[in-house]
Amino acid sequence: MSRRLSWLIALVIVLSSGAVLGLLGGSSSAEQSPVPVPDSAESARANAAREAFPGGDEAPVILVVTRTDGAPLDRNDVQDAEQARQRMLSAAGATAPPGPPTQVSDDGQAALATVPLDADLSGFALTDEVEKVRAAADDGLPDALRAEVTGGPAFGADIADSFSGANVTLLAVTAAVVALLLIITYRSPTLWLVPLLVIAFADRVAAVLGTAIAEAVGMTPDGSTSGITSVLVFGAGTNYALLLISRYREELGRHESPRDALDIAARRAAPAILASNATVVLALLTLLLAEAPTTRSLGVQAAAGLVVAAVFVLLVLPPLLGLFGRKLFWPFIPEMGARALTDSGVWHRVASAVARRPAPVAAVSIGALALLCTGILATPLGLSQTEQFRVQAESVDGYSTLAEHFPSGLTDPTVVIASAPRADAVQRAISDTPGVVSVTPAGSAPDGLQQFSVVLDAPPASDEAFGTVDALRDSVHQADPSALVGGSDAKARDAAAAARHDRAVVIPAILAVVLAVLYVLLRAALAPLVLIAATVLSALAALGLGGWASVHVFGFPALDNTAPLFAFLFLVALGVDYTIFLVTRAKEETPEHGTTDGIVRAVSATGAVITSAGIVLAAVFCVLGVLPLIVLTQVGIIVGLGILLDTFVVRTVVIPALFTLIGPRIWWPAAVGARPRHRKAGSVV
Repeated sequence: MSRRLSWLIALVIVLSSGAVLGLLGGSSSAEQSPVPVPDSAESARANAAREAFPGGDEAPVILVVTRTDGAPLDRNDVQDAEQARQRMLSAAGATAPPGPPTQVSDDGQAALATVPLDADLSGFALTDEVEKVRAAADDGLPDALRAEVTGGPAFGADIADSFSGANVTLLAVTAAVVALLLIITYRSPTLWLVPLLVIAFADRVAAVLGTAIAEAVGMTPDGSTSGITSVLVFGAGTNYALLLISRYREELGRHESPRDALDIAARRAAPAILASNATVVLALLTLLLAEAPTTRSLGVQAAAGLVVAAVFVLLVLPPLLGLFGRKLFWPFIPEMGARALTDSGVWHRVASAVARRPAPVAAVSIGALALLCTGILATPLGLSQTEQFRVQAESVDGYSTLAEHFPSGLTDPTVVIASAPRADAVQRAISDTPGVVSVTPAGSAPDGLQQFSVVLDAPPASDEAFGTVDALRDSVHQADPSALVGGSDAKARDAAAAARHDRAVVIPAILAVVLAVLYVLLRAALAPLVLIAATVLSALAALGLGGWASVHVFGFPALDNTAPLFAFLFLVALGVDYTIFLVTRAKEETPEHGTTDGIVRAVSATGAVITSAGIVLAAVFCVLGVLPLIVLTQVGIIVGLGILLDTFVVRTVVIPALFTLIGPRIWWPAAVGARPRHRKAGSVV
């Protein structure tokens, strides 16, 4: 490609991206809260059916008032609590719901009241409304009393509010981490700026374009999916840039003209970049098979983001690198005739040592990874609604206060909706279900439906609550097959079931996609199977180690239901990046040097770039810890540890040892040895 044409293409991409930012830049996925269950879930259908009932278009927040000294409430305290409720009603523009105005707990230490809000509010609009009623509750409340606002809308508001500014912080910390690691990698005060600016611009384009595409196809992007997409774009984009610049530096040692060196580097790095990008994009698109709306949205957003990252690295970065020639690498400017990495260096010595004793090295390393896998067995799975936040949230604190003073299930009852002609039979079925404390008719709808409020004798979103929900559904479905069981516990149960479905369907799809790409790329029968087995073992080891660390080191109560799927996806898809970088170089070297020396030379040539890329990617994923949800912190921990295992154990030790043990049969039936010695078109690193 001529220099003028490459600049023209880069300019068109940049100008088009600027237009996209200008037209769609107002879109913000952070305004939405995560949606854990599909519309087809029973809890979602029950929630939709509730809209036909009086007050069904409203969602109550719960005010709980206690004394700061822990003493019982006196008559004046209860009156102050009722006045706080009246102020909240006035601020919300709502009328008082039927029933007693303010309830006092049996121990006399807490007062409870509900205030209805518009059920259609979401995101920042919901946050503003909840902040308004919270301010109204506190306004004029005596210092001796403490008011906390919780309930479903309050949880949603706190989630949306926790992402307010969080993604900006994530972007800033991610950029700082990438900049620091690029400076360390290149040891240049200027070189790091070029790839960082290109990737940062690509991230902004990817954020806007990915959100727009997700919304256009009916997805529900939110703050968490936006944060993960930014991490993926920065991590993968930096990997692609490291690969390209590493090959550029290598070619500068062989060619006098920097322009020729850059053209060859871009041409030879492009196949690996495109193959790894296609693998990750296809793996992300398998998330469309998921049931959880947030998971499906992530697949679309992140896939679009990684396509943008590859386009910018392949078409915008090379012209910018060519502007400065060799001086871009100052003070360590590569000179003509520099010794090739394939013949020297620390990675050459490591790979040679592995090749000398492949059997014990493979046995020890694979055994260690298998041992780490056992951590999965000691890791509980499933976080309740109150366990989602890594930071303090009033909705969580208020819910804990309610749990201390009111019976379980009273403040957030389960909802059953059935046909009115079968209401008596349904009510008897509810009452006879083990784990049900009480059932109360809660109104009828004009379309012939009856609603019941059911109090369960179990902690919210616990295994006991899930068991009761399952039993309740079995009971009421026998009385009325069209009956629906909803509410927070039912929603959590459906979210857990959706997560199980997604793991069972998406994980095999991810492996099938990755295996297919490896077969197309390598055209060998055995090599893809060996590589996918090593990658899966590494991913399971990371899940075991990261899950164990999340619970026993960082103190989280359990892994979130979605964490294993996200972590496995990123570990397998991104781990294959390094596999592709390594084995395509090994395939290039094998015709001239044989299988053993070929893999040694491949490790020698790619060791530095894979290590640098792995450290950058691990650090970038750890940055997810700045976001407020525990699930994102857990994904960051697991993926960060897994990428380090992949970088320093699998790519450096396990794969070279297995390739050496298997020998030339690893490439059968591909005619690797038939290529002439001078042919380097498949070279990638």
